[in-house]
Amino acid sequence: MKILANDGIDPIGKKMLEDAGFTVDTETIPQDQLSSKLNAYDAVTVRSATKIRKELIDACPNLKLIGRGGVGMDNIDVDYAKSVGKTVINTPAASSISVAELVFAHLFSGVRFLAQANRAMPLTGDSNFNELKKNYAKGVELKGKTLGILGFGRIGREVAKIAFGLGMDVVAYDLFDFNPVVELQFSGDIKLPLSVQVASKEVLLQTADFITLHVPAIDGKPVIGAAEFAMMKKGAAIVNCARGGVVDEQALITALDQQHISFAGLDVFDNEPVPSNNILHHPKISLTPHIGAATNEAQERIGVELASLIIQFFKQ
Repeated sequence: MKILANDGIDPIGKKMLEDAGFTVDTETIPQDQLSSKLNAYDAVTVRSATKIRKELIDACPNLKLIGRGGVGMDNIDVDYAKSVGKTVINTPAASSISVAELVFAHLFSGVRFLAQANRAMPLTGDSNFNELKKNYAKGVELKGKTLGILGFGRIGREVAKIAFGLGMDVVAYDLFDFNPVVELQFSGDIKLPLSVQVASKEVLLQTADFITLHVPAIDGKPVIGAAEFAMMKKGAAIVNCARGGVVDEQALITALDQQHISFAGLDVFDNEPVPSNNILHHPKISLTPHIGAATNEAQERIGVELASLIIQFFKQ
């Protein structure tokens, strides 16, 4: 069996597949060449870069399995693939901790003006130090504040654990019923169950000091637009490490410019890989280039989980 890991795979996952008798190619085939080359493989794994659409699926009848290293599968026509007999797998649990930690990187960046300070210090830090110190002297603590989590799946639950560890209050909403209890685990096998407050989307927007999104866009529409920003507390902030399109970017810029919300943290964008210049250059937005799952630990877990699922599928 031949596997194409077109967006790469962790060496441990690659070795697992090779030890199980698979041939694994990790050299990336450009998107425009996949239709002529992918049919030579029994399975393909992708991350975010490679797109597996209907036309490509139709061009590759030999392809039996499509694997996504990560959670969202927006770059794969999943329903169509399944309708023509392809198996589609992903790794929803492997990157949860890494994404949750990035949420708090953006939150800390916002409340302590790290994005702005890191832009300004190289330019005028040697000539305008005291003025910069004055400009960024009104930070706030996360402890004691309320974090609203929209979407309480695996990543949302990891976010809640970190928030509790920081002494925050946590309010959560999801379209589906969920268990509000999360278990904090400390060194020495100490475990502590804590419950989040379950609220409607409207109540969450109205009461949270900070809001983090862990939901897909619904029917291609933003989850947070102008109406939702209007509901938020004045001075609240928002982080999107979920998917591009979940937040209406123009409505976000308007809310920032009108000083209704204090800052935003974005890891994902409407028009990846060419985000809007208005977003990229806004002084109140902390930016990362879609790196939520990009830690060594997460990539190892993703590689191991992908390899295990592929081996299970072909060996059953």
